[in-house]
Amino acid sequence: MDIDDLTWNPWHGCHKCSEGCQNCYAFFLDKRYGRDTSHITLNASNIDLPVKKDKGGNWKLPSGSFVRVCMTSDFFLEEADQWRNEAWSYIRRRPDVTFSLLTKRADRVIDHLPADWGNGWANVQFAVSAENQRRVDERIPYLLKFPSKHKWVSIKPFIGEVDLSKYLATGEIETVLAGGENYLGSRPLHYEWVKNLHEQCKAHGVRLIFGQTGNLFIKDGKEYKIRNRTDQMIQALKSGLHYPAVDIDAEIAKVIERKERMKALRAKK
Repeated sequence: MDIDDLTWNPWHGCHKCSEGCQNCYAFFLDKRYGRDTSHITLNASNIDLPVKKDKGGNWKLPSGSFVRVCMTSDFFLEEADQWRNEAWSYIRRRPDVTFSLLTKRADRVIDHLPADWGNGWANVQFAVSAENQRRVDERIPYLLKFPSKHKWVSIKPFIGEVDLSKYLATGEIETVLAGGENYLGSRPLHYEWVKNLHEQCKAHGVRLIFGQTGNLFIKDGKEYKIRNRTDQMIQALKSGLHYPAVDIDAEIAKVIERKERMKALRAKK
């Protein structure tokens, strides 16, 4: 599964709510184009993306896709309360697509689930973003209470050492994502932090995906500045800190192939 497969942004905009938001890429990119990220807007032409088809009658989100939702916002943002039921209706209609809902507003989730949610929909994965120990202890307890069939934790941006052991021991968490920070003002990610997280995941049999080093990676006291995103992903793979272990050469080949595929798609536009 390619976790960077597809995205669906039914609305746009957000409000910074914790340390991890300091250098948010959405704010960075919006500033470049003169857009006010704090102004929350409905993407009216995109909210029904899950049920759209192309001219050939094929789903724009193909069956079997893994779709990251609200990458320029938060699915549980307060201003989105008026639109969320419509978004849920499209998720309900595509049980053949996996939707990944990442949130920093874990305290709002249970009160904003659809009426027929029950013990969870098999095509929805919940993930809470927790950038340091303070946010780990604040948000993961909410995640553990969610009636959900799939639960992830995202330590991105990884800006402080974390101990997830007691949460991983519950057996509720399937996967942990980890990655460094990008864009202006990036804070460093220390190799030792990722190594410790790797040992925690290994001890509890929980998958760890170390996706990228970020702009600044510190190992053995030396600071590495890695600006290119593909290079960050490759260095993360070379660290050997995925769990279970992956075929590093094969995964690097996939990263490079994806880069070339995206480059070709941009050239067509």
